[in-house]
Amino acid sequence: MTGIFAVKERERKMNRDLMKKMGSMQQMAYVRQVTFEEGAAAGLRAYEVKAGELAFTVAADKCLDIVEMSYKGVNLNFLSKPGLMNGQRFDSNGFEAQKSIMGGMFFTCGTSNVGRPDLNPDAPLPMHGYLRSTPAEHVCADAFWDGDVYRIVISGEMRQAALFGENIVLRRTISAELGSSEVKIHDEYVNEGYGDEPFMLLYHCNVGYPLLDAGSVIEVPAVETVLKGEDKETERPWNLVGEAVDLLPEEVFYHKIRFDEDGKARVRVKNPALGMGICVEFSGEELPNFTQWKSMASGDYVVGLEPCNCHVDGQKWEEENGTLRRILAGGKKVVELGIRVE
Repeated sequence: MTGIFAVKERERKMNRDLMKKMGSMQQMAYVRQVTFEEGAAAGLRAYEVKAGELAFTVAADKCLDIVEMSYKGVNLNFLSKPGLMNGQRFDSNGFEAQKSIMGGMFFTCGTSNVGRPDLNPDAPLPMHGYLRSTPAEHVCADAFWDGDVYRIVISGEMRQAALFGENIVLRRTISAELGSSEVKIHDEYVNEGYGDEPFMLLYHCNVGYPLLDAGSVIEVPAVETVLKGEDKETERPWNLVGEAVDLLPEEVFYHKIRFDEDGKARVRVKNPALGMGICVEFSGEELPNFTQWKSMASGDYVVGLEPCNCHVDGQKWEEENGTLRRILAGGKKVVELGIRVE
């Protein structure tokens, strides 16, 4: 099986002789369906995955997004102050989404809007769109031997639809292998409606403490970097991570990416003190843009690595600037993303 990341055979293949030393494979790897029972997360359906040293949680009620991720017991992602939450469908009133966006390892932004909400009372668009808070259906989860490889696969679909409006389906597959430090996301977006629809897309990957700490370094193969709101190359230290500072404003950077010969780019956050880093890999065919979110504020200490096909100024801005992408009636878009610990 080929994937976004090439993993050496000796690292990803597990001989069945391993079974001789265990009673159940659940000692090393599993996928478990869980439902949270208290607080703001009450009722949240999720799947907990363990694949050797890699562990993550997939939220079935939140677009099958990965809300938690760790490696060798080290937390990798940012989780915002509201914590894990259920419900809060769409958050259509202005910036109220900031009270329910959890962060997590990644959440899906789109397809009708990315970034700023549209406050038009006749057709409001929520901050970062509808998908991130859309529950999955037809969810399947499995863990199995495939030859000498033990695979864990979760799949399902989310439907963004409205009466007299759009009808877009996202079919998502998330996979991992025992012995690998990689999670693969394979997405298929299908416009089952009869008109062309806006197609804005951003994968909001959120790196947090302790992987993110003073001394961590951000690596982006950028040809040019511009601070959001400016029109020239920035001199701000977008690639350096310092200590948390009380009430420090966030920053957003637009990077013009230099893609490799294979059409892919790899962006990273590395922590030399831990000897660990995280890499997000994506293709320029469907995700030609890259946005970096950087907040060094106390309590909001996070770096967002955000492959995308748009900016974060909302649908209206894209349309006015002639950059709004669309998915044709009956059309399909395939997007793949890889998240790997290095």
